[in-house]
Amino acid sequence: MNVLVLGGTGFIGREIVTDLLGHGARVTLFNRGTSALFPGLPRLIGDRESGEYPSMGGPWDAVVDVSGYVPRHVAQSMAAVGEVGRYLFISSHVVYAPTGPGADEDSPRREPVRDTEFLTDDTYGPCKVACEDDITARYGDRATIVRPSKVAGPHDPQHGLVDWLRAVAEGGRVEVSADPAQPVQLVDSRDLARLVTRLLSDDCGGAFNACGPTTPLGELIRLCASAAGTDIDLVRVPDAPGPLLKTDWATQHRSSARAHAAGMPVTPVERTVADVQAWLSTCA
Repeated sequence: MNVLVLGGTGFIGREIVTDLLGHGARVTLFNRGTSALFPGLPRLIGDRESGEYPSMGGPWDAVVDVSGYVPRHVAQSMAAVGEVGRYLFISSHVVYAPTGPGADEDSPRREPVRDTEFLTDDTYGPCKVACEDDITARYGDRATIVRPSKVAGPHDPQHGLVDWLRAVAEGGRVEVSADPAQPVQLVDSRDLARLVTRLLSDDCGGAFNACGPTTPLGELIRLCASAAGTDIDLVRVPDAPGPLLKTDWATQHRSSARAHAAGMPVTPVERTVADVQAWLSTCA
């Protein structure tokens, strides 16, 4: 496959590029040229925020869009990339309207938003919905939409698992404002990357929830303590201040049966936590 990756040097993008290369794809990167990752790969320099696109070459067997957040991004990239066999868009689980446990890809989504590029908790999901709609309208059954839950893995710059590992690093009392029994779904970044490669290799269209196994929040924090080699006392405290324990994920327990049927593996949560802890130890 001749694949163009839009945004291939960030947290998720680097895993996707690594997996594609490991399975024989010819990969070209489009980004701002500020990362030293993948120095041997061809690179197209541009900037989606300012709308700067070079001549994109092609034709491309596939485009993987990791860095599209607002409709303008995808409209300009679709116009720039020319002939494309398949356009795969990394969306988000937050495109869905509030639903109960086990919701699948056919569950109602939020209303699309096109009149803002100011991304907040209220606009992020609706902007992704608009992006999905525009890609599907242009490419039809050649569009593939991947909707990850919270992604975790080495090189993770986000608030979430990394914060928990830091919170338990010294041991002792760890305060959490949410119910420790609350379910959390983390998908390993490497599992997400493997799914992307499989969907492209198998030429699969449609939408796929890329969600990891459901783990109670308290168990996840205790796994962090185990990986860090510390003993903790987990205490529920309403409106607990810091340590950046983001717990507002009550709806993040969706069905990923379709993604698993398409070939997405399931890395045990214990391994994901241990690998992130090992990576953090190299960053000290």
